[in-house]
Amino acid sequence: MTPQDLVVWLQERTALSILAPEVLEAIARSLEERTFSPEQAILREGEPADGLYILASGKAESDKLPNNPEIARSVSLLPGCALNLQALLLQKPAQHTVICQDECRLWFLSAQNFQTLLGQYPSIGQMVAQNLAEEVAQLTSELANEQERQTILRPYLVTKARRGIVGKSRYATRLRKQIEEASGDRKSVLVFGEPGLEKDNIAALIHYGSRDRRQAIIKLNSGTLQANGADLFGRAGGKPGLLETLGKGTLVLNNIQELSPELRPAIAHLLETGTYQPVSRNEETDVGSKTCEARIILVSEQAIPKIDNLVAHNIPVPPLRTRKADIGDWVNYYLSIAARTKRIAKPHLSPEALRRLQTYDFPNNLRELENLVQRAVVQLESGNEITEEIIWPSQGKKHRFRLNLLEEYPKLRQFLRSPWWPDWINYGLTLWAFPLIVAILFLGPQTRDRNFALNLFWAWWWPLVLLFFPLLGRVWCAVCPFMIYGEVTQKLSLWLFPHKLKRWPRERAERWGGWFLFALFALILLWEELWNLENTAYLSAWLLLLITAGAMICSAIFERRLWCRYLCPIGGMNGMFAKLSMTELRAQQGICSAECTTYQCYKGGPQKGEGMETDGCPLYSHPAQLEDNRDCVLCMTCLKACPHRSVEFNLRPPGIELWTTHIPRSYEVALLLLLLNVVFLHHLPEVQHFLGLNLDLDRFLPHSLLAIAAISLPALIPLLAQAILKLSTKITQRDQLPSFIKLAYGYLPLILAGNLSHYFPLWLGESGKILPVALATFGLNGAQLPVLVAHPAVIAFLQGSTLIFGVLCSIFVTQKIARQQFLWMLPQHLAIGAIAASFWVLTIVNV
Repeated sequence: MTPQDLVVWLQERTALSILAPEVLEAIARSLEERTFSPEQAILREGEPADGLYILASGKAESDKLPNNPEIARSVSLLPGCALNLQALLLQKPAQHTVICQDECRLWFLSAQNFQTLLGQYPSIGQMVAQNLAEEVAQLTSELANEQERQTILRPYLVTKARRGIVGKSRYATRLRKQIEEASGDRKSVLVFGEPGLEKDNIAALIHYGSRDRRQAIIKLNSGTLQANGADLFGRAGGKPGLLETLGKGTLVLNNIQELSPELRPAIAHLLETGTYQPVSRNEETDVGSKTCEARIILVSEQAIPKIDNLVAHNIPVPPLRTRKADIGDWVNYYLSIAARTKRIAKPHLSPEALRRLQTYDFPNNLRELENLVQRAVVQLESGNEITEEIIWPSQGKKHRFRLNLLEEYPKLRQFLRSPWWPDWINYGLTLWAFPLIVAILFLGPQTRDRNFALNLFWAWWWPLVLLFFPLLGRVWCAVCPFMIYGEVTQKLSLWLFPHKLKRWPRERAERWGGWFLFALFALILLWEELWNLENTAYLSAWLLLLITAGAMICSAIFERRLWCRYLCPIGGMNGMFAKLSMTELRAQQGICSAECTTYQCYKGGPQKGEGMETDGCPLYSHPAQLEDNRDCVLCMTCLKACPHRSVEFNLRPPGIELWTTHIPRSYEVALLLLLLNVVFLHHLPEVQHFLGLNLDLDRFLPHSLLAIAAISLPALIPLLAQAILKLSTKITQRDQLPSFIKLAYGYLPLILAGNLSHYFPLWLGESGKILPVALATFGLNGAQLPVLVAHPAVIAFLQGSTLIFGVLCSIFVTQKIARQQFLWMLPQHLAIGAIAASFWVLTIVNV
C-alpha cells in the first residue's frame, strides 16, 4: 500500500480521520506493518505501551471496554481500531489485553516516533482530548448501565466455585474430564444426579474454567420462576428479563425438574434455537424473537426427556455410594475445613471408622457426609483421632438388625480362617468316613435296626440337616462328601490328563439347572417310597453313589462346583431352606468397591496382606453381591481371601431376605411344592386311611399310582388359594396382588416344619439306639448298651409345637411379602392352616 493509499485508508477507517491531511501523511510515513498469529497477544494489561497499533485486517478481542478497566467485558475489535492511543498520550502502561482470534495484520507506530509527531503537530493531542471527552461521556453512560445491570443480577450471582472435584477414583477422574470438555465451548450443559451432590458447584466449575470466566454467572431456582417466564425473558416494550441483562454470562437453571409445565416449551425452544420471545401483555400481539447470548447450564435431579435431549453436554454425577473410594478424600477435605474454621489441629480418621463409612450408602450423598464429619468434630472431646464410636452413620437397609459375629467373637473368626474349616474336616474325616459308610451299607445288614450306617443316614443326617437350616443355612454343603469327591476327581483329572476345565454354561444352567434338580429330586423321592430306601441299606448306598457320581462327572468337565450350584437335588433343597436361616455371609459393598481391585474372594489369587492364597469362591458368588443365602455354602473361602476385612458373618432375623432382597424363582417354587407334597408321600397308609381307600400298597401299580398322586395333588391347595386371592382382588379392585411365584415363599416355614414333624419320630425314637445298632451291624449283641429314646408323648408334643410355630411363621412371612391387610390375605392363611392340619393328622394323629 502506497503512502497516499494509506492516508485514504486512515481517513476512511480510523478515528484519526479528523486530523489534517499533512498530519496523516506524516503518520503514514512512520507506520510499519506487523503480523500476529492466532492466540498471540498484541497488548497485555500493565505492560509499557511500546507504540500505537492500528488493526488493518483480522479479528482480535479485548478483555475490557477500551480505557475503562472497571468494566470487564469481552469486546471484538474491528479493522481500523487504534490501540494504545490514550496510553501513549498520557504516558501510562497498556490498559487492557488484546488477543488475536486469527492471523492479524497491524500498522505500528513506535512510541518515540509518536512523541516526535505529537511535538510537531499539536492537533494530534487536541484530537485525542476530544475523543477522550466523547469516550468519558459514553463510559459514564455505560457505567451507569453496568451498575444497574449488577444491581439486577446481584441476588443471583455465583461469585465463585465452592470447591473442585475431590477424589482419585475413576468416577472423579471422569467427572473432571467432562467438566473440562464442557468448559471448552459455550454450548448448553445438563448436570444431573441425586440430591446432595453439589451439582450447582459443578456448573460453577464449568463457568470459571471457561474463557468467559470474567463474565457474570447467575443461578436461578426453576421452581420460583414465573409461569409465563417474564422474569427470565422480560416483557415486550418493557423491563428486560434476566437473560438480556446477563448478556454473555452463564445462566444456571437449578432443579430444572421443578420447572412449571407452562414454561418448559419456552425453555426447550431456547435450548434448540438459541432465541426467545419476550412476554407480551396481549397474547395476540406478535413480538419479535431475541437472540440469547448467555450460556445455559441446567441442573436436574430427574430426567425431563423433552429438555434433556436438547443439550450438547450431559454430565451425570455419580452418587457417593458408587464412588466410595473417594470417601476418605472427602472426609479429609471436610476435616481440613472444620479444623481451619475452629482453629484446631486437624483430626484424622481411623481405618475402622473409614471402613464403617464405606459400608453406608449415604442417601443424601455429600451433604450428609459433610454433616456427619461436622458432628464428629463437635463430639471429639480429646485427642485428634475420629474413631468408629464417634462417627456413626445411620445403618442402611442391608445392615439393619444385623450383628457381625466375626467382630463380636474374634475366636470364631480365627477358627473359620484356620485350616480346620473346612479342609481338615473334609480331607481328614469326611473323605475317609464316606466310603466306609457306603461299604457298610452294601455289605452289612440291610435293615435300619441292624445297620448303624443306615441309622446314621435316616435317623441322624436327615433330621439334623433340616434343623440346621434355620441356624446355619447351607453349612452342610461345606462338608458334603459328594463335592469332596468331586474336588478330588477334579484334581486327579488335571494331574493325570492336563487340560483346561470348561467354563460354566451360565445361561443354560440358570435356565434349566433348577428344573433338572427338581425332576431328579422327584424321581429320588418316588424311588425312596416305592423301594423303601429308608429300610434298605444297599439302595440307600446307591442313592449316595448316584449323587456323588454327578458331582464327580461335573467336576471332571467344568471348573469349580457347577454341580453344587445348579444341579444337585440336595443342594437345591438346602439353598431354598437356607433362606430361613438366622445367619448370613455377606461383604461390605463400600469397602469392596472402594479398596478392592483384585477380587480374590471371587477369582482367587496369591496371598495379599491379611488375605490368604485361595482358588476363589467354589460357587462363583461374590459375597458383596449376595441377595440371599441360596448360593453360599459357608465354606469361608472369601473370608480367608479378603485382605480388607470386608466379609461379615451376620446374625439376623430369620428369613428376612424373603421380604427384602429376595429374588423369586419359578423352579424353586416347584421344588417348594414338591417338598410340601413329600410329607403326604411319606405317609401313604395314613392318606389312604383318611380318604377311606382300600388299596394294596404291597403291589407296585396301586402303590405307584397313589405315590404319584400324593407327590402332585396336595400342591393344588396353594394354587386354589391363589386363584381365590386373584378373584377377590379383581372384585374389590384392590392394589395389584403379588405374583404366586413371590407369595409361594410364604409357605416355606410351614413346609420345613412339616418335614421336621415327619422326621422327629425317626430322630427321637431311633437315633438314640445307635450303640446297640452299631454292634448289631457286626453280628454282636448290644442289648445291654444304653439307649436314649424319647417318649411318644414328648415326640408328639414337639411335632405339634413345630407345626404351630411353622403356621405362625408362614402367616408372618406371607404378610411381610404381600404387604397387604391381614383379611385380604385370608385365603392363603386358610390354606396354610389346612396344610398344617393335614400334616398334624398324618404325622401325629394317625401314626
